[in-house]
Amino acid sequence: KTSNHYSLRWFTPAVEIDLCGHATLASAHVLWTENHVRADETIYFDTKSGELTAKQLPDGWIQLNFPAITSAPIENHRLSAAIGTTPTAIAMTHHTIIAELSSEQEVRNLKPDFAAILALGVHGVIVTAASSGKYDFVSRFFAPAVGINEDPVTGSAHCALGPYWQKRLGKSQFFAYQASARGGEMRVTVIDKRVLLEGKAVTTITGVVNF
Repeated sequence: KTSNHYSLRWFTPAVEIDLCGHATLASAHVLWTENHVRADETIYFDTKSGELTAKQLPDGWIQLNFPAITSAPIENHRLSAAIGTTPTAIAMTHHTIIAELSSEQEVRNLKPDFAAILALGVHGVIVTAASSGKYDFVSRFFAPAVGINEDPVTGSAHCALGPYWQKRLGKSQFFAYQASARGGEMRVTVIDKRVLLEGKAVTTITGVVNF
C-alpha cells in the first residue's frame, strides 16, 4: 500500500507483463474480503498500465476500469497454419494478433499449433467470433511467448476485443464468453479510451506463509 493506492505487478510463469485482468480482480476481491478496504470503497492500483480502479457493484460483480487497446487490420500469411483455420479478418494491437473466425463453434473447436504461434514473434493470439447465443462474442487467447499456451480467462484481451467488436457491431456494451476449457463470462463496456470489465471472484483457499 502507498498512501490510498496499492502498487500492483503481474507475472506469468515466464515473464512480467503490463496488464492482467483476472489477477487484478482477485487482488481487489482479497482486499475487500480480508477487510483491508471497505466493501463500498473503490480500490486504486498503480501499475505499468497506469492507474486502474476496482469497485463492487450492487449485483455482486466487480468492475475494473482498464485502458482500451486499439487494433488495426493486417495481413499475416503464417497465421492460418498456426491456428489451424483461415480467419475472416486479422487485426493487430501493439503486440497481439486478433483473428476473427466465421463462427462461435469454430472458436470452440480450434486446436492451434503452439510452437507455430510462438514462431509468429507476437505476445499472443486472440481468436474471436460473433456469438449466435446469449453472448455478443466469444474468444480464446493463446500466449506461449509469455509461458501460457492458453489462458483460461483474459481481461487484457477484452481491452482489445471491446473496441474491436464496437467497430464490428456498432455498440459499446457486450456480454462475452472466453471459451477455454475452464471458461468464463465477462461484461465489457467501452467508454472513450477506457474499457470497463466486469467479472466475479470467489475465494478458494486461504493460508499463512511464515518466513
